[in-house]
Amino acid sequence: MIDTPAAVVDATRLERNLSRWQEHCDRVGIANRPHVKTHKSVEIARRQVGLGAVGITCQKLGEAETMVDAGIDDVLVSFNLVGEPKLERLARLLEQARVTAIADDVELLPGLAGAAALAGRQLGVLVDCDTGLGRTGVQTPEAAAELARAVAAHDGLRFDGFVTYPAPDDMLAFFSEAVQRTARAGLESAVVSAGGTPRMWECERLLPTVTEYRVGTYAFHDRNTVAAGAAGLDDVALTVHATVVSRPTRGRAILDAGSKALSSDLSSEPGHGLILEAPRSTIEKLNEEHAYVAVAPGDSLELGQVVRIVPNHACVVSNLFDELVLVDGEEPARTLAVDARGRSR
Repeated sequence: MIDTPAAVVDATRLERNLSRWQEHCDRVGIANRPHVKTHKSVEIARRQVGLGAVGITCQKLGEAETMVDAGIDDVLVSFNLVGEPKLERLARLLEQARVTAIADDVELLPGLAGAAALAGRQLGVLVDCDTGLGRTGVQTPEAAAELARAVAAHDGLRFDGFVTYPAPDDMLAFFSEAVQRTARAGLESAVVSAGGTPRMWECERLLPTVTEYRVGTYAFHDRNTVAAGAAGLDDVALTVHATVVSRPTRGRAILDAGSKALSSDLSSEPGHGLILEAPRSTIEKLNEEHAYVAVAPGDSLELGQVVRIVPNHACVVSNLFDELVLVDGEEPARTLAVDARGRSR
């Protein structure tokens, strides 16, 4: 019996999700570079690479260090690296593996070049482009091409191409112009990287401009990707198991999985997750260790009952547990380490 709260992964669904997406990428001709922030697991990352991924994406250096130490040798760090401690770590990482960094400002380049010099190896750089999210990234194709030229002018840096998130339809015009401008300067954009699980199955629309696609949540899926149409409930591989620990009123149940198990992330759907055994009921509030369930007429939640919850956002849930419980049919459950848990620097 699995003690609760627990993050439980269905091995069959996980394998199906990983294989199906890799097969799709192979069929349409786009490189798969999955984001490991969803699972933070060396074992799952190795499986993704074994199926045909060209490498992995890490949001933070700590994730990249964990994966490279485990033998994964091609990593994109999709986050601006600022400050001497991080640049020193980048240099050590570059000594061990092929590492690609990103930049959206010319002021970042001396630091990246210094890390490359310290490692004695060339560092590939993708120019980060804001194609609609309003987060990081250069704002225009002209600025993207200008930064690309600046990257190429730095000793130790190699301009590799462009990167964006997510992948709106109008990004193609942005990237096409940026690629043309850099080509006129004699630079090749070997990689044009886009991403996002919600629209993953539409990636063909980005060809041939986009060469690489980054997905993360697809490994597990969650309430958000189901709502977006990227998956069905029978594709969800990660659920949080919780126990009904109180039935104080007819219309309220309390579960032992609060914000420290489900996170506080919301979805387009109501509540803090979907209870598969009581789908009409709503997890309307979370404390750290308590989930407040408004029990709908017709749903039954009994004291001591263990339920499965589809989380709103799977990526955050993984980082809340030291280990995932892997279940595979009639086989005994085993645990899977969340190796990069808490590696947020």
